[in-house]
Amino acid sequence: MSGRLIRDLILPRLDRGKLGALPDSVVLSDLGDKIAFTTDSFVVSPIFFPGGNIGSLSVHGTCNDLTCSGARPIFLSVGLILEEGFPIEELSDILDSMSEAADLCGVEIVTGDTKVTPKGAADRIFINTAGIGRVETAIELSPSRIVPGDAVIVSGPVGNHGMAVMLSRAEFSFDFDVKSDSASVWPIVERLLSLEDGLRFLRDPTRGGLSATLNEIANLTNLTVSVDETAIPVAPEVAAAAEILGINPLEAANEGKIVAVIDRDCVNKALDLLRDCPQAAGASFIGTITPERKPRVIIKTRIGGSRILAEPSGELLPRIC
Repeated sequence: MSGRLIRDLILPRLDRGKLGALPDSVVLSDLGDKIAFTTDSFVVSPIFFPGGNIGSLSVHGTCNDLTCSGARPIFLSVGLILEEGFPIEELSDILDSMSEAADLCGVEIVTGDTKVTPKGAADRIFINTAGIGRVETAIELSPSRIVPGDAVIVSGPVGNHGMAVMLSRAEFSFDFDVKSDSASVWPIVERLLSLEDGLRFLRDPTRGGLSATLNEIANLTNLTVSVDETAIPVAPEVAAAAEILGINPLEAANEGKIVAVIDRDCVNKALDLLRDCPQAAGASFIGTITPERKPRVIIKTRIGGSRILAEPSGELLPRIC
């Protein structure tokens, strides 16, 4: 429904040529040096969760959208929408986390805005961020460069962020040691950029998780994506929690992972490049782009069969980022 809202209502009124491709960030090549620009809003609930909070999440999420364009994040803006009565102590903790995350990401917060709404007009705190990055590759990272035979890799175990946020909500009291993977993916992508022409496309699998991202690739290329369930890394604690809650971990959000489509001949080199990268622990080759001209995702199951991995329908985990 969110996708239809964007396609049917927003794009016809606002698209002037660049917005229609729905990129995580847009490369503004007509400004001289290649500059990537993005914006994002964060309404996660609860605002504090194992592995982070809404402050660090807002920095990481915006930086990662820039990174998917092959851009090194440089500058951020921050807009704070605060509900009247929001505790100063909690705001201080959130701002400290934003500051620390920005320093670790190598970005500078250069402008911002703060608004306070009356009690009940907002849910505690919302954050909007915009980011500018410098594109550090001559290769256009685009689904149009994906061809049959290309490989799909994921940079590590999936589903951690979505499960960490869900388990931290008051209605659940399960004792699982699940932490959000919220982090910058630039150290991962910086290594993959050395593949040059062998790197086709990047996406961070946030809302809808790995399943949504793989289906997006299939729909953008009009090709079938075939993946092996046994090759997809999922942490045991995430798998256990997902089973109890009846949630497919492949549909749970991630905030520190990357899905890359690369030349099949580059798989070993790519995994070697990521071997000493802490942010890419557990990186795995999970599947290929097939020649079949049918936009769908086929997953080979653990028991030897196969099924269609459908795009998530509805909002599986609301307010997850």
